[in-house]
Amino acid sequence: ADDVDARGAREVREEVGGVAFGGTRELGYAVNLHSRIASRVLWQVGRRGYTNEQHLYDATQEVRWQDLMSAQQTLRVDVTASRSPLKSLEFAMLRIKDGIVDRLRTLSGARPSIDRQDPDVRVFAYLDGRTVTLYVDLSGEPLFKRGWRADKGEAPLKENLAAGLLALAGWTPEVPLLDPFCGSGTIVIEAATIATRRAPGLNRSFAFERLANFDRAAWRRLKDRAMAAVDDTATTLIVGSDISTRVVEQARTNAGLAGLDALLSDGRLRLEAGDARTVEAPAEHGMIISNPPYGEQSAPRSSTVPKMMGEVGDRLKAAFPGWHAWFLTSDRQLPRQMRLSETRKPVLYNGALECRFFRFELVGGRYRPRAGNLP
Repeated sequence: ADDVDARGAREVREEVGGVAFGGTRELGYAVNLHSRIASRVLWQVGRRGYTNEQHLYDATQEVRWQDLMSAQQTLRVDVTASRSPLKSLEFAMLRIKDGIVDRLRTLSGARPSIDRQDPDVRVFAYLDGRTVTLYVDLSGEPLFKRGWRADKGEAPLKENLAAGLLALAGWTPEVPLLDPFCGSGTIVIEAATIATRRAPGLNRSFAFERLANFDRAAWRRLKDRAMAAVDDTATTLIVGSDISTRVVEQARTNAGLAGLDALLSDGRLRLEAGDARTVEAPAEHGMIISNPPYGEQSAPRSSTVPKMMGEVGDRLKAAFPGWHAWFLTSDRQLPRQMRLSETRKPVLYNGALECRFFRFELVGGRYRPRAGNLP
């Protein structure tokens, strides 16, 4: 909600799984260009009650599809439902698709083709118990795809989740940042693009560019302003390290593709090989934000990861007094493994995995087990 509100959205309303808001067509473009949190932006074009499949067909006849696409373009329709009385979502999808195609054929004498892989226009229909809502996709590929990743590496964190972690932690570019399990660099690269005021959508295209009512001049103005806002002189210190030299090299490649060569060259963004159990603090104070291994990515959970995280916890207490550390993990035993007391633990989902985003305030000293409390 804060993300779209910052773009000047009207009537912002939090809903389950998303945010609804009002505004101009140009605002829709701007949210796609600038939103770091959203997965997709959908434009509501129709809504009405229904009790059967014919009502779904009727709903499509109330939309001016000719303003959105031509019969020479390709189409895809997706349907999701919650508590719908209809027996077949496949048949519901076919009726909605038929309605759109018939409407365009009536107006132009031709019908659009269906393309499930790379359609020009994608329509989403959502059915609740009584209402069908029709949306046109403005994004295309999910918005977490920033356009810079050369190789995802193993179990990558999505870029919009990384942005969400930075926002929840309250990180700002003035605060030194460390990710000691940086992998292919998602968190630190997202942080560096925030520091340099790079709009996350600058390096990619969007579905709205294929719509018949696409305002090319407005889009050009938005992109020009976003490009002019980039500030490669930003003062910041962002460090990512990983025990794998291969993934660190991939992180450097990704950072270059994201346009961050200036930060790499003078050390404001440092990507280096290193063991989290012996990592050095890059500054006197700062913030650690990381997605450490928790056994789900590549191998069944064993004693290896808990033992390692215990050693990491010891290192953080010894070398990072005064820092704040945030770790995203599906392992609820992480605080016990690290012998640290969490001060916050909001629930987040990394894909299908239910995770906790643990916050620790680091103080000096080593862990000493109390009587009856074995490490």
